[in-house]
Amino acid sequence: MARPIIEFQAKIYLNDLINCSRYFGFKADEVWEIILVSDAEKSAIEKKYFPTISAKGLPETLSEVYHMVKSKLIQTKYDLNKKAHSIHVSGTNPKYLVAFNPYRQR
Repeated sequence: MARPIIEFQAKIYLNDLINCSRYFGFKADEVWEIILVSDAEKSAIEKKYFPTISAKGLPETLSEVYHMVKSKLIQTKYDLNKKAHSIHVSGTNPKYLVAFNPYRQR
């Protein structure tokens, strides 16, 4: 039962990433970096980078959504940052999945 919900969340998040990439005119070499973070780190990232896309979720499902988004994003032309091969989990209890472009600072 949980698998279809996770797939649906990943699909929505991926659509948000693609739409945001188009809206802000990402070039072919611009990439998303996706990380799992806590409340404080999410705020810090949103203050430093623009655009950012975040999704709140339960820690046990966020990592599955992360892996699903990562695998599907690699298949699209809006590629994922190749350097980010592993999950970046900060803090003890990540609450957000956050995507940002490390080259687009405020």
